[in-house]
Amino acid sequence: MNDLFLDEIVQPDGPAESRGDRSARRAERAERERRRKRRRRRNLIALVLCLAVLGGAAWAVVQFVLPMLDDLRGATQQEATTDYPGPGHGSAEVVIPAAATGAEMARLLVDAGVVASAGAFEDAFTANPDAAGIQPGTYRLLLEMKAADAVTALLDSENRIQTKVTIPEGLRVDQVLDRLSSVTTVPVADFQAAMADPAATGLPAEAGGSYEGWLFPATYTFEPGTAPVEMIQQMVAQTVANLDARGVAAADRQRVLTIASLVEREARTPEDRSKVARAIQNRLDINMKLDIDASVAYGAGIPGTELRNVHKETDTPYNLYMRTGLPPTPIAAPSLTSIDAVLAPADGPWIFWVTINLETGETRFAETLTEHNQNVALLRQWEDENQG
Repeated sequence: MNDLFLDEIVQPDGPAESRGDRSARRAERAERERRRKRRRRRNLIALVLCLAVLGGAAWAVVQFVLPMLDDLRGATQQEATTDYPGPGHGSAEVVIPAAATGAEMARLLVDAGVVASAGAFEDAFTANPDAAGIQPGTYRLLLEMKAADAVTALLDSENRIQTKVTIPEGLRVDQVLDRLSSVTTVPVADFQAAMADPAATGLPAEAGGSYEGWLFPATYTFEPGTAPVEMIQQMVAQTVANLDARGVAAADRQRVLTIASLVEREARTPEDRSKVARAIQNRLDINMKLDIDASVAYGAGIPGTELRNVHKETDTPYNLYMRTGLPPTPIAAPSLTSIDAVLAPADGPWIFWVTINLETGETRFAETLTEHNQNVALLRQWEDENQG
């Protein structure tokens, strides 16, 4: 219902001047209606234009932008999984840190030029069930390897760059340093300089500043760049760990190592070492001199094979023919077998022992001097028969 209809109902017919007013109002309403129609037309035109613009933009996105994004996404995905065909060439050294993830290894390998992309290596890492077993260390690999081959190479210990040094039982400190230097090519003087700081190497206070007996005999693996102080530190730590594992109190460490070093140089078999450990303890219990040739030779700075009576008559802290009790330090690096022999020696009354066959190491034990002299005669007989 429009305004004109309402006016006609509500307003009764009146005088002429009232009819003129009504005409004016009808004209005004007609003008307003025309303006409304014009606004509707303009709004409709604007809407059509907006829709046309939006449609054109949408068409442009579909025709141009989306394909470009697809191309970029495809290129990125292709780049992320690019792989070399292998087998590779040249050489590259890569350091894999401890606890490195597959993604971290991938970045290192890409930077080193070993693999083409992180994505390819991560895919190969995930596909290999053994990949989690890759050990930290320095590896020598090829450049431009296939990612799967790189994972396999990292699992092969032959590709790991490391120096293995085996320290046999029974060596003196100077012999240990010579062995370390010959394998690692680090000068002996550098090891000696490192050992000048016991706090840095972890040498316990009870060692009294002497490393003798504290450089544990074992096979050590050193990564490239391992400093001399770190090598000595590992060897000392191994000794401490073995003593701790056996419940040896710190106050008893030096004594155990000293006796064990004597046992190491005096016997070969585990059974004989256990007996020698008992004989030494039996002598210590009665305050009897140990009369151990190996200690005399150590004090004289000569091999045991060069020991002569003149050395036994020369007073040194290690001449156990002239001094009662233990020497001031160990005389060699004892094995675990010798350490265990000291901690659990055999039961027996022996106070004498002598090796009667220097080739086989056969050793005889005795409780009395008479019996011991008979065993010594067997040694002299062997020497006469086997030495020119």
